[in-house]
Amino acid sequence: MTTNDDKPVNEARQLRRELIDDELLDAMLASTSDRGISLTGEGGFLPELIKSVLERGMSAELTSHLGYEKNDPAGRGSGNSRNGTTSKTVDTEVGPVELDRPRDRNSTFVSRLVPNGQRRLGGLEDMIISLYAGGMTIREIQHHLAATLGTDLSHETISNVTEAVMDEVAAWQNRPLEAFYPVIYLDALVVKVRDQNRVVNRHAHIAVGVDLDGIKHVLGIWVQASEGAKFWASVCAQLANRGVQDVLIVCCDGLTGFPEAIEATWGDALVQTCVVHLIRASMRYVSYCDRKAVAAMLKPIYTAIDENDALMALTAFADSTLGRKYPAAVKSWEDAWDRFIPFLDFGPAIRKVIYTTNSIESLNYQMRKIIKNRGQFPNDQAVVKLLWLAIRNIEDKRARERAKEAGRPKGQPRNAPAKLVEGSTIQGWTKALNELALRYPERFPQTI
Repeated sequence: MTTNDDKPVNEARQLRRELIDDELLDAMLASTSDRGISLTGEGGFLPELIKSVLERGMSAELTSHLGYEKNDPAGRGSGNSRNGTTSKTVDTEVGPVELDRPRDRNSTFVSRLVPNGQRRLGGLEDMIISLYAGGMTIREIQHHLAATLGTDLSHETISNVTEAVMDEVAAWQNRPLEAFYPVIYLDALVVKVRDQNRVVNRHAHIAVGVDLDGIKHVLGIWVQASEGAKFWASVCAQLANRGVQDVLIVCCDGLTGFPEAIEATWGDALVQTCVVHLIRASMRYVSYCDRKAVAAMLKPIYTAIDENDALMALTAFADSTLGRKYPAAVKSWEDAWDRFIPFLDFGPAIRKVIYTTNSIESLNYQMRKIIKNRGQFPNDQAVVKLLWLAIRNIEDKRARERAKEAGRPKGQPRNAPAKLVEGSTIQGWTKALNELALRYPERFPQTI
């Protein structure tokens, strides 16, 4: 099976084989090695090859523009003619290439191969964006390109390339959303942002919405610059302004001011604390040697049939030897009780969906590695830009890996990873949706 994306690559590969066979390639490589010529970078063979191809291509463009071949008598009295060349250096994926661009006397010729003002060719900009999305700083990208390609780009140039995606980020962050999401997950990453002369910790919140088909979508990224209800009121207002009219359940980690903001925006929405977060919070107070035993005592709480059974299980834990040994673990459940108990009113299918914010946590696991590489950010906008690029980069990479395995015969293993978040489907969604439709019948007919 060949995808549309693979077609240009396959055609280019076929043309290369028709024009330059493998024996000729081997001879070219052997010659460069014998003469001590590198393939890439300044003075490399590939930049010289690209130079020859581009210059011949521009010469052909000029011929087409003028309407006659070089030295053709037909050009006499045509009103325009060739007028030498101008030197121009462009950066490419294999290193800098110095070109002699042909000119015409009337200055009306514009090359499509190397447009005026263009200083970077090929996929160099895509390479810069990919390196940035992987967590490299601008200075690190600068050193990497110089060391690997021999391309010496200024700090300002690389910064401008990465900054150019901010229009895309803004369009994505402000795109219209669905009117109704049965479930929204919300989780946060701690990032270090430079604030004047000091570095402070801030939380970058990522929201993932589940639509009626059970498909997950990253709704937005927000860096929390202010505390509590004021910040969450602005986030909810943005989502509402982008079209979200109703949400059934918002699953998050006990965020200060969030329930109030939800109530003010979507009065009927239920804010549910993430059970896994609650378990982890209580485990912080437990010694490693006792964690397995404490986890066993906590399980009857969140697997209880109803609130009464859960309360009995919590009381049993509090009165136990381990409960008396770790009172802070008991208190973490008592403090979060009102945000936890809505979970117990749902059936197994819905409980499975809202039990954890793993839909975001799997994404955040990848993001944390990138943030760790990046260190600190100059401002909040840089955080949003990097996280957006990282999400896009991860999903694109996974899509390419799946495309490579798409044509494999049945029986051959396929190890390519599934979609991380964007576009992936909730397992067991049909049962959960039926439970939600029975529980909230008055809210479904208006949205389906």
